[in-house]
Amino acid sequence: MNAMQLLNRVRVRGEKLTFDSQSVCRELQENGFEKRQAELVVSALVSLTAANMDIVYRDMVTKSHQEIALQQMFSHLDSIRKDMVILEKSDFANLRSENSKMKRELEQIQNRLKEESRKVRAETKLDINLESSRMADVFSDQEKKLLEASSDFHHKKADLEHDNMEINRKIDLQVASLKTLLESLKLETVRYLAATVFSCLAIALGVYRLWR
Repeated sequence: MNAMQLLNRVRVRGEKLTFDSQSVCRELQENGFEKRQAELVVSALVSLTAANMDIVYRDMVTKSHQEIALQQMFSHLDSIRKDMVILEKSDFANLRSENSKMKRELEQIQNRLKEESRKVRAETKLDINLESSRMADVFSDQEKKLLEASSDFHHKKADLEHDNMEINRKIDLQVASLKTLLESLKLETVRYLAATVFSCLAIALGVYRLWR
């Protein structure tokens, strides 16, 4: 394979590569290289350049490949977006389901609280009514006892007053009787003293008569 064939090979593999091997060969000959040596050097340069260009073009991406890659990337992004939408809808559905579940549980808790509150109010009202009735009965009993005690007190007071009146009357009678007895005793004493005096006088008079 001569230098021209290598140049054509390089141009086929890399359309943008331009390499004038004949000019390089002439320059080499002008600088002291023989024609055969110059062709070998040019052939080596072309081979090296072709190999390097192959490596470069293998690593490079063409426009069509880039468009394909972009399409694949957009397709992948669309797939990801669809998955995200599905996931978002699923999450939203799950969230709405959880929200509905929590709402139902909250309503159940509220209903239970209302029922418990109603029961507590009913029990409290019943207890208050029972306590009020019991206190009313207690007050009624106390009032009856007070009335009975007051009636007993008035009866006892009346009895005491009557007893006092009876005692006072008896005392008055006893005092009157004692006064009468005292007056009678005084009269008897006076009579006794008078009789004694008269007796003494009579005795004295008799003695006097006897001595005369």
